[in-house]
Amino acid sequence: MTTIRVTFILMALLVSGNAPADQADQRLEPLFEELKAAGEVEQARFVEQLIWRIWLESGRPEVNALMAKGMAAMAVQKMEAARAVFDQVVVLAPEYAEGWNKRATVHYLADDLTASMRDIERTLALEPRHFGALSGMGLIFAEIEDVEGALRAFEAVLEIHPMSPTAQASAEELREKLRDRTL
Repeated sequence: MTTIRVTFILMALLVSGNAPADQADQRLEPLFEELKAAGEVEQARFVEQLIWRIWLESGRPEVNALMAKGMAAMAVQKMEAARAVFDQVVVLAPEYAEGWNKRATVHYLADDLTASMRDIERTLALEPRHFGALSGMGLIFAEIEDVEGALRAFEAVLEIHPMSPTAQASAEELREKLRDRTL
């Protein structure tokens, strides 16, 4: 990534301030291009953080406040409180992918894999490039021992985010399991 390009992206993020943002934000397309083209893990991590920052901006102050409250509850392991907050988010902003993704995460952490997968599917319907949701899907498939499904999910992550160390390691481990099965 060129210094000029990084500077442009950072300026666009800073200038946007409270501008509406979410998975439809126009700043995402060049970031996803940069993420796919990143040649180093650190470069990819930087771009990934910029994408997450945009995804966390709903464009609505009341939704942003709820997201912050829900994430704070998650950080201190208050999953029921977090779920209740993210329930409010998806009611207030049903077209906001990150609200669904955060609730999917809470469901996953509470071992409600069915609810988590349902929210992941909604997240991906709104933002098909959501590498976090795809990773969550891979984790669920792995947990229920659907190795092929898990591998497909992590390979989908790698299509979007080729330098993801977690997706790379998970995909390789799953490929190894599949090879062992065929022997």
